[in-house]
Amino acid sequence: MSVIPAPFSYHRPKSIAEATALLAEHNDEARILAGGQSLIPMMKFRLAAPEHLVDVGAIAELKGIQRVGDALVIGAMTTQHELQLSKTATDAAPILKEASLLIADPQVRYMGTLGGNVANGDPGNDMPAVMMCLDAAYRIMGAAGPRTVKARDFYEGTYATALATGEILTAIEIPVPPAGHGYAYEKLKRKIGDYATAAAGVVLTTRGGRIATCAIALSNLADKAVLATDAAATLIGTALEKPALDKAIAAARAIMSPAADTRGTTEYRTAVGGVMVERALRRALARAKG
Repeated sequence: MSVIPAPFSYHRPKSIAEATALLAEHNDEARILAGGQSLIPMMKFRLAAPEHLVDVGAIAELKGIQRVGDALVIGAMTTQHELQLSKTATDAAPILKEASLLIADPQVRYMGTLGGNVANGDPGNDMPAVMMCLDAAYRIMGAAGPRTVKARDFYEGTYATALATGEILTAIEIPVPPAGHGYAYEKLKRKIGDYATAAAGVVLTTRGGRIATCAIALSNLADKAVLATDAAATLIGTALEKPALDKAIAAARAIMSPAADTRGTTEYRTAVGGVMVERALRRALARAKG
């Protein structure tokens, strides 16, 4: 199999307006290049062959992390490494750093961007599930102007998202969870740098030692990141007693449909997916201070 990309024209716009104009001009023939950690390998193996590559690395508007009232706003071109170093981000939503440190390896995290991770639609990426847990929203810009899409409504299938042709994800907006919330991201992988065999994220709050709100999301356990709504609902008002926990794990496994691959059979990956859910729930509850 080839490891040399097909020929393409390279563009490096200096503004969001210039980038969206290029995308509108070239339509389906253009692809956005962010950190390149997902797209470049696909191009090398000819799984993607864009005729025009629009590198958004020089657009200052797409970078930065800031707290704006009760929201954390992160530019799409913020790298995983920058995210991990940000006290603003970690203080507001510590699950971001926890999950980011489990992505691939340090070399990838120095280059890979948050926007690329969430916008690519790869079910193996970790941040889509985290953003679902946090009820994040994605700011999007295209020729028709800006719009916002909830992370929970963004993913449609493998490499299929709500991004229309010519649109670019510009920032991620996260409602800051309340002080004392519990969180955890659990990931099982064969080796450093691999996608998850199974992974689960949890964000919850408690009142009187019992779960008051809960979000559970799954990575690489279906054709897209999925929110385990029924599983989370079964835990409201509980303190993770065994019957409630068992019911939640069963509900989470019921929506898993991982492909059989080199990481294991469908049955194995579903089984360990339930284990990741249990571990994440237990750690999140232990961290909560309600």
